[in-house]
Amino acid sequence: MTVGTPCFDLSTVFATIAATVPDQTVMVWRDQRLTYAHMNARVDGVANFLASRGLRCHTEREHLHGHQSGQDHVGLYLRNGNQYLEAMIGSYRARTAAFNVNYRYVGDELVYLLRDAQARALVYNAEFAPRVAAIRDQLPDLEILIQVDDDTTTPLLPGAVDYESIVTTPTPATGLPTPSPDDLFLIYTGGTTGMPKGVMWRQHDIFMSSMGGRTFGADSGLASYAELAERVSQAPGAVSLLMIPPFMHGAGQWAAFYVMTMGGRIVIPDHVDRLRPDAALRLAERERIVSIPVVGDAIARPLIDEIETGRYDLSSLVTITNGGAPLSPTIRDRILDALPHVMVADAVGSSESGTQMNTVAVKGAKTAPVFTPSADTAVVSDDMTRVLAPGEGEGWLARRDCIPLGYLNDADKTARTYPQIDGVRWSIPGDRAKSLPEGTIELLGRDSITINSGGEKIFAEEVERAVAAHPAVYDVVVVGRPSSRWGQEVVAVVQLADGAVTRDDELAEVCSERIARYKIPKAFVRTPKIVRSPAGKADYRWAKDLVVSELAEP
Repeated sequence: MTVGTPCFDLSTVFATIAATVPDQTVMVWRDQRLTYAHMNARVDGVANFLASRGLRCHTEREHLHGHQSGQDHVGLYLRNGNQYLEAMIGSYRARTAAFNVNYRYVGDELVYLLRDAQARALVYNAEFAPRVAAIRDQLPDLEILIQVDDDTTTPLLPGAVDYESIVTTPTPATGLPTPSPDDLFLIYTGGTTGMPKGVMWRQHDIFMSSMGGRTFGADSGLASYAELAERVSQAPGAVSLLMIPPFMHGAGQWAAFYVMTMGGRIVIPDHVDRLRPDAALRLAERERIVSIPVVGDAIARPLIDEIETGRYDLSSLVTITNGGAPLSPTIRDRILDALPHVMVADAVGSSESGTQMNTVAVKGAKTAPVFTPSADTAVVSDDMTRVLAPGEGEGWLARRDCIPLGYLNDADKTARTYPQIDGVRWSIPGDRAKSLPEGTIELLGRDSITINSGGEKIFAEEVERAVAAHPAVYDVVVVGRPSSRWGQEVVAVVQLADGAVTRDDELAEVCSERIARYKIPKAFVRTPKIVRSPAGKADYRWAKDLVVSELAEP
């Protein structure tokens, strides 16, 4: 288990905030300005409905192994909106475990995920109703359908209930259960390099790790709900976040809770089907936004393209925070040129580890991603038997203390990802890193997308940063293709900026200024559009399939 006495559950965290600053705005979306008190009342309604339908915690944590769940599971098949957070927190209040459903999934992908999660309830946008209808007969565990009205005219599915009808559900006669810090925070991985897996956290641990219970770099966090209330009351409303990344990505949920633990407000762009940079920035200007989170170049590039027009007053903006995907040096420098008063912060973390490291970017910084780790983050040896000392070199990026319980229903993968070293349990999801002499850590890249060429390990993210330095490159994903000579060869899948033209040798020349020759792509495949997840993460499986189909080995 984890270090420290269990203290916090996410339902009571939100209820505490709502009781402390009831009239403060928590969310702005379209024509809605929801206060904490109003949202908390709606959360109560969701919890009451789920409890009244028999969903619950049926086995306490102490009787379970790390890969087992003792709670009923509620899928959130939703785009951004107040309903996402309400349903998520309402699920926690009923002691059920909400989990994220990628809204791009269709057919077999949905069936796999909902079966793997053994979902008993599904909250979904009306636009997805036809997909749900097509698979519901394949999901015998799925009993409850809750449909959220949206911009479509899709009618309610047979047997489904309208979301707005449940937010005023009265408390059941038996009352609501008392949430526990041991209750689950369940988050599914993106599945861009393999099948999605459900990562199970104790709510106390994810709160302390990534959702506001402990500020980054601090050795200790909040010790009581009274301390949380004191923090919230210090400057309510001072912090505002423009929520562009989807809530269905873990980082979106973490950022939302972090802001709420400061009594801040979350502002969602009107259009949630895709990023419209002009509308998002007009909203940031109107709401005097303090922070904008992005997920790599996929979100940051269209924003900076629009910011550089000079049409927006972003003087209130303090930080642009990046996580989940690399931010290229070219984009970072453009942001700092256009917004010299803004800090660009990069954070490293994953669903399997929580937030681990960060750095604040400055103009002209080296392309190597060097980060300051939290006190519980380190690099461990290749054989996972010891923790490396500062300056000892390359190994696995790891974290201890507040880490997940394991993967849902997968004991073997849980044991591999969360091994014990000298009696301490660590999270080692698969990122390669280098321990530097001054105590910082250089992130090398995810081992599952590492390219082994002629016995040399080449990290895709490093090559992507080099290719992205060319001004004609709008987006890039790097993968390996089979080679009889080298085992694998590096290939870059490139999306050029509108109207841009460049030769392969020009792209290679830019790379040669930044990486060793053996790392330079052997080929560059052009594509009209790089495929990424809604959160901005690259789809490496798609890229590999494209490379194989487009290129025959010379």
